[in-house]
Amino acid sequence: MTDIEIAHSINKKDIRDVAASLGLCDEDYILYGTDKAKITKSVSDVRGKLILVTAVSPTPYGEGKTTVSIGLGDALQKLGKHPVLVLREPSMGPVFGMKGGATGGGYSQVVPMEDINLHFTGDFHAITSANDLLSAAIDNHIYHGNKLGIEEVTFNRCLDVNDRALRRVSLEGRSEKFNITAASEIMALLCLANSSDDLKKMLGDIVIGYNRDKQMIFAKDLHIEGALATILKDAFYPNLVQTLEHTPTIIHGGPFANIAHGCNSIVATKLGLSLGDYVITEAGFGADLGAEKFFDIKCRKAHISPDCVVLVVTVKALKYNAGVSRDNILEEDVDAVSRGICNLEAHVSNLKKFKVSLVVCLNAYDTDTEAEHQVILDWCRSHNIFVSVSTAYRDGGEGALKLAHIVEEAVLGDNQFQLLYKDNDTIFEKIEKVATEIYHANRVIYSDNALQKIELLEKQNLSYLPICGAKNQYSLSDDAKKLGNPSDYPIYVRDIELYHGAGFITVLFGNILRMPGLPKQPNYEKIDLIDGEITGIS
Repeated sequence: MTDIEIAHSINKKDIRDVAASLGLCDEDYILYGTDKAKITKSVSDVRGKLILVTAVSPTPYGEGKTTVSIGLGDALQKLGKHPVLVLREPSMGPVFGMKGGATGGGYSQVVPMEDINLHFTGDFHAITSANDLLSAAIDNHIYHGNKLGIEEVTFNRCLDVNDRALRRVSLEGRSEKFNITAASEIMALLCLANSSDDLKKMLGDIVIGYNRDKQMIFAKDLHIEGALATILKDAFYPNLVQTLEHTPTIIHGGPFANIAHGCNSIVATKLGLSLGDYVITEAGFGADLGAEKFFDIKCRKAHISPDCVVLVVTVKALKYNAGVSRDNILEEDVDAVSRGICNLEAHVSNLKKFKVSLVVCLNAYDTDTEAEHQVILDWCRSHNIFVSVSTAYRDGGEGALKLAHIVEEAVLGDNQFQLLYKDNDTIFEKIEKVATEIYHANRVIYSDNALQKIELLEKQNLSYLPICGAKNQYSLSDDAKKLGNPSDYPIYVRDIELYHGAGFITVLFGNILRMPGLPKQPNYEKIDLIDGEITGIS
């Protein structure tokens, strides 16, 4: 059966029963039908263990972070624990583009999967609307006299669709660009706000542009932060759904990790930690992107720390990093797995720098062989790393029971979590620490434009902000063709963008763009509505 057929074959619990399993009362949530709800309850004392799921460098085949996360949650529930999954919301860009959906797969899914992958409860649309209201207000202010003296507009419009034609657009008197909604500043700050009051303050702190003296002009100067917060009122409430095995799942926020910070919201994570014994969350793409930003941006802002990191690896990913072609990727190739293990080694080395307990999860596919698995298992054991095989895609929670036992042991380890850089490091120091210690470059080259922007930010005393690296996801480097574990190469900083409201500085490496395009054969060709039933979403 396809993923959507499997999802439709399972009888869902009434969402009120799922809420009751978390100790929530009727007044703690708003119903969206019988299978979705918005949780309105405030966060209470944090008590659970936080487990981050990340992965080796991604490939076109998918590594299965979400599938493993869901399987781990279901397995912990089978063991009589009280887990809560806290995941990101999918963007419609990849759903109709290349990647497809983001609700897991096989017998390790969250439901209703088609709703979650499409409009869900409207959060993405609210974020897009708030973003574009602010853009409209900026142009309206300029049209009616420009009392603020805006000379340069730096805030961009957004849309939750892959549309390369919008990467640069001409407006009256200037050019601008669209970002995909997942890379917008309002998406970022919604995910990094600690409360609704914090959200409104962060909205007001968005830098919309500069005057002729290069002084920052803020959204609050337009007196619009209240209106923006109003649009986002319901979107700020986390969403409650369930897995196929009825494990409670909170889904909220959806920033990409290659062009944004890649983590679900702080309020959702803290809510999960107040409701469950174990919270399983994930950070997008490979550990060089999502996990680093989870630590250095999200944990820094939220004052939380993970108790364990699960690093997902697949046989196909290691073969891909060894240069095996798509035509040969399913053939047994033990030597290629051995050559590609350098990518696993790179991510393990990076994660150890944060001093947190680590478990490697080998996400198994039916096309793998025992000999290929053994290479990975032997390497982990020889380096004294916890390791387990997951078959959650095929077997649901039952296929992740061994992983759950190992994770239970790992969270009790002697964690001494630390961040990669300090708040008072300079912007250059932060960039170079991430570039050399995480991306394994030997030096950083800056464009003149990037140098000028960093100098301006330093003069404005903004060097205390963390940085958010935007780069290609397929390599640790800024070049997608540099597979495995590239090192001793220069990395190029093309541009710098200030996300003052969200509280970080975005560093654009190489030729990364923040409005993706559609592939030659987009996923929308597979999606259809037949007799009222959605098909083709996976």
